[in-house]
Amino acid sequence: MGAINFKIEQRAPGCRARAGVIETPHGAIHTPAFAPVGTKASVKGILPEQLVALGAEVVLANTYHLYLQPGEEIVKNAGGLAKFMNWKGSPRGASAEWGPTMTDSGGFQVFSLGAAFNKTISKFTRDDVKDFVSPSSDDGLTKSKHGLAVFDEEVASQHGQLAIIDDEGVSFTSHLDGSLHRFTPERSVEIQHALGADIFFAFDECTSPTEPYEYQREAMERTHRWAERSLKTHRQNINANKKQALFGIVQGGRHEDLRRESAREISRLGFDGIGIGGSFSKEDMRGALAAAVAELPEELPRHFLGIGEPGDILEGIANGMDLFDCVAATRLGRHGSIYTKHGLIHLKNEKYHSDFTPLSECRDFVNPSSDDGFTKSITSGFTRAYMSHLLRSGEMLGATIASMHNLKFILDLVAGAREAILDGNFDEYREDFVREYYSK
Repeated sequence: MGAINFKIEQRAPGCRARAGVIETPHGAIHTPAFAPVGTKASVKGILPEQLVALGAEVVLANTYHLYLQPGEEIVKNAGGLAKFMNWKGSPRGASAEWGPTMTDSGGFQVFSLGAAFNKTISKFTRDDVKDFVSPSSDDGLTKSKHGLAVFDEEVASQHGQLAIIDDEGVSFTSHLDGSLHRFTPERSVEIQHALGADIFFAFDECTSPTEPYEYQREAMERTHRWAERSLKTHRQNINANKKQALFGIVQGGRHEDLRRESAREISRLGFDGIGIGGSFSKEDMRGALAAAVAELPEELPRHFLGIGEPGDILEGIANGMDLFDCVAATRLGRHGSIYTKHGLIHLKNEKYHSDFTPLSECRDFVNPSSDDGFTKSITSGFTRAYMSHLLRSGEMLGATIASMHNLKFILDLVAGAREAILDGNFDEYREDFVREYYSK
């Protein structure tokens, strides 16, 4: 038996949605499930016990950031990620003192520092990057025309925003102090072994969806080679194999044929689970996702990386995805926007200045620790007027409450989807939510 065990409890009729349980060394994750993102071993502004009250069963931290600060050895010496951040997880199905955790490979952060999705991408000549060494090239510089990506020309000379890709790995500068660092598949796995999460991901190349087909294929094939190296490094560590599960990542951009090919290749390698990575546009997410999922083994858990838009989460569940993570809920909250059943609203807007309606419209789900089987949302006592005041005033409490509200909304949405799958009415649940949420 591996580090985790996945059991499918129920499948929804008419689509690929399924409800299951992932048993980890630190407790159960009831799927579909959403993992709040604690980038630096902290979900910004929210205590671990508050995450439990909101309904979280697992949290995800970032390898890139923890490697740079405080360093993976500090986390290891503290007893691993969960103990370091005092994450005890949900009492529901708990089997250990600390709760289930995940870490990403650091690939997305390294590549996004360079590619800067949504900003102008500039390609520089070798003379512009002579200080960045690529060991696989004859002259010490990468030969790929896609090897160097920067935010844009105005900030090209700034530290922390350069990444050079070669077949062996990635050289990049820290966003903290501009120092030069290097990630390879082996190094990423080594760092994640030290962080000690129950589930972690193979190092991959995450491309922008705007990259041409030829480069999407090049990056996908490189991801496959890195996947084999990641898996080999993990399997050679007998102790880590007993305690940690490694997920491979499917790439291929927006192209259905590449997604299908990548899913087949990653599936054959023998990972403990599968992640769907990369970036999608709305119009091609469904096709690319469906193409990939059709090739994945039914018995393995699947994680849709970085997906947090409510409609996209439900789309992912309908296509058979089991796990999700995204920073959007807390990031939106910190900037004054909250989810409601009728869509996103911006509490700093003037119309909420004297709006005394309750903040919370979330459905409350079963909490086994409460006497009557239900718990009230811990953000339900606040009004929109009060929140507007806090956010306009720059009070920390406003960002915290809004972040908690948004996490509650997403966690409830996913918990509701799980209940609907078990009850056999997922399609109706999804249609009702989408009709209301996107009615504006």
